Amino acid sequence: MNENTNQTLTSTTHVNFRGDARAALEFYRDVFGGELTVITYGAMNAAQRPEEADQIMWGQVTAPSGFAIMAYDVPADRPYDKGVAPFFESVRGRSVEDVTPVWEKLSDGAVIVQDLKPSPWAPAYGMLTDRFGLTWVIDVVAGGAPTT
Repeated sequence: MNENTNQTLTSTTHVNFRGDARAALEFYRDVFGGELTVITYGAMNAAQRPEEADQIMWGQVTAPSGFAIMAYDVPADRPYDKGVAPFFESVRGRSVEDVTPVWEKLSDGAVIVQDLKPSPWAPAYGMLTDRFGLTWVIDVVAGGAPTT
């Protein structure tokens, strides 16, 4: 067992796109707030093709709430297949009031997999696939789930 209580590691979801990274990161910044940082292939003199110069080589959104997500555009000379639900991004709040605004914003252009509503394991749980193809699980920390 690790006795080190000074945790220095964090984990941030890194999402791969082909040409949609900037739009996705701007959307997530609008949903979660925070700061958007991007570096383009052109800025790094790393564009393999002229049309890729404005695409994102490295980008992230970080919010004061602790939310963070990273993304980049896979260059055309590398294989890319976004697959079918290769992962879900989970956002968990302490109350229904915490998660409802996030749900409402992510719902814009999304396919709702499961409506945000009480579940047997949480006061609120929902799943949607946003307009960029990412599947989000939005829920409230268990412990206060309503009983029937």
